[in-house]
Amino acid sequence: MSRVPYVPGFAKADAQGPSGPSPKAVGRALRERFSRAGQAALSIAAGRPDAVEAVEESNAGRLPELTPIRVGRMAASPFAFLRGSAGLMAYDLVGGPVTGIGTQICGDAHAANFGLYGDARGGLVIDLNDFDETLHGPWEWDVKRLATSMVLAGREAGVGEDDCRRAAQDVAGAYRRTMRLLAKLPVTEAWNAIADEELVSHTDARDLLGTLERVSGKARKNTSARFAAKATEPTADGGRRFVDAPPVLRRVPDAEAAAVVASLGMYLETLPEDRLPLLARYAVHDVAFRVVGTGSVGLRSYVVLLLDHRGEPLVLQVKEARGSVLAPYAESAGFPVPSVAHEGRRVVLGQRRMQVVSDILLGWTTVQDTAPRGSGGAPAGTDGGLPFQVRQFRNRKGSVDPAQLTGDQMDDYARMTGALLARAHAHGVDPRLVAGYCGKNEELDEAIAAFAVSYANRTEADHAALTAAVKSGRIAAESGV
Repeated sequence: MSRVPYVPGFAKADAQGPSGPSPKAVGRALRERFSRAGQAALSIAAGRPDAVEAVEESNAGRLPELTPIRVGRMAASPFAFLRGSAGLMAYDLVGGPVTGIGTQICGDAHAANFGLYGDARGGLVIDLNDFDETLHGPWEWDVKRLATSMVLAGREAGVGEDDCRRAAQDVAGAYRRTMRLLAKLPVTEAWNAIADEELVSHTDARDLLGTLERVSGKARKNTSARFAAKATEPTADGGRRFVDAPPVLRRVPDAEAAAVVASLGMYLETLPEDRLPLLARYAVHDVAFRVVGTGSVGLRSYVVLLLDHRGEPLVLQVKEARGSVLAPYAESAGFPVPSVAHEGRRVVLGQRRMQVVSDILLGWTTVQDTAPRGSGGAPAGTDGGLPFQVRQFRNRKGSVDPAQLTGDQMDDYARMTGALLARAHAHGVDPRLVAGYCGKNEELDEAIAAFAVSYANRTEADHAALTAAVKSGRIAAESGV
């Protein structure tokens, strides 16, 4: 027994002793209640909303003039539909087996939400890069969403059905093997494991090397300076301002711009103190509204142009943070969701927990609403303020388009993203617990692949219903934006 008292927040000194079962044994015992083969089950509830109802419900609270763009993007393909329907999939996942093992989950871990970005020293890392829906929830939901997205992306790319299923199985297999690896390592090594230079060899992703090199080359050029050179123009006083490029980029009224700028004071309070001298060397020059990706279209999102003493730009993105669409479904699955004081804070803290390296300027703020009621302004009860997350814009970001990969590359990408997801989950749960459930053989891998194929078929039916509704005029859509 230890001579020192127990300190809350740390493990008990006898946690590894004979006082109780090990986390691995606890995970293994869960197989008796929730068989790994049973993870293949897909149960569609009788009262499930149809695809169009789900899309319309998810558009609530978004800027109405932008929702046709969102619908148009979701109607582009079944994979695109999946990207915009995390809430609908969560509705369906509640009806399936849930082991009760929880961790910080992405909530939207599809194949296009992994990518490259720059670290503080100018290097590139690859990891999950979208955390709008993050919360504490069932680990298997992220794995099933990622596996399903591989099937849909593969079908869109014209990859054979066997290869699509194999990619889904490889997601689960890489996840399982990586959890087993992390479970065997000392805690600190596991926390920082699978360095990016080792990721390709760990996942045997050599067929993807050429694609990663091309994406890395483009990412290194994808900077604030390059964006500002294209999106801004000089002003008479020697500064720069954004140029309208509707509907994606547009200037905003002075009052709206002033509200965004005023919010940056609160944002600075959410940063570590050592970041403040860096931002103190930049001056704010302009603000514009910029439409964002498929799942976020219709949310308020701004770009803020900062210039240093040499006129070199730094662009910040100030993006609205809504409550996670998974929250009610996580509650139903037995994962109580604590009251969230600020949704931007939820997103930022979830991102920091799941990533090994995060944006050094990642923070959150509240922007006071300047729109009149009834025009898409802040909902009642917010005192006129909306929560936002703040991050660098175009911080050497790059991504692999999974719908453009060959069969061999798809397998590689599946193994890589499955490993990255396991690493991210292991920051929020003891990997021994998950590894104990997942086991050594491929029983879970095959079950996840079977689920992924079934849910991909379900998504294709949902997509077909949406496109039919667009053609009939039931719901408005704007394509090509």
